[in-house]
Amino acid sequence: MSKNQITMYSADWCGDCRRSKRLFEELNVEYTLIDIESDSAAEAVVLKINGGMRSIPVITFSDGTHLTEPSDNDLKAKLQALQII
Repeated sequence: MSKNQITMYSADWCGDCRRSKRLFEELNVEYTLIDIESDSAAEAVVLKINGGMRSIPVITFSDGTHLTEPSDNDLKAKLQALQII
């Protein structure tokens, strides 16, 4: 995994997912988007990370950490901590 690799597990119907996508776009941050509605393996990743809950977005980072349903402030803080922004 490269230093700045970010993956977001999401679904089209998810408002929090749309908000996080907007923030990534505003900050010009590259990420990989995976739709859990069309990828059952991705849905299984979300369930595992969240202890059986289907909460999204789940955003994973190259340092091995993740955020589930982060606020914009929490997501920005993580990107700053990783020196992505």
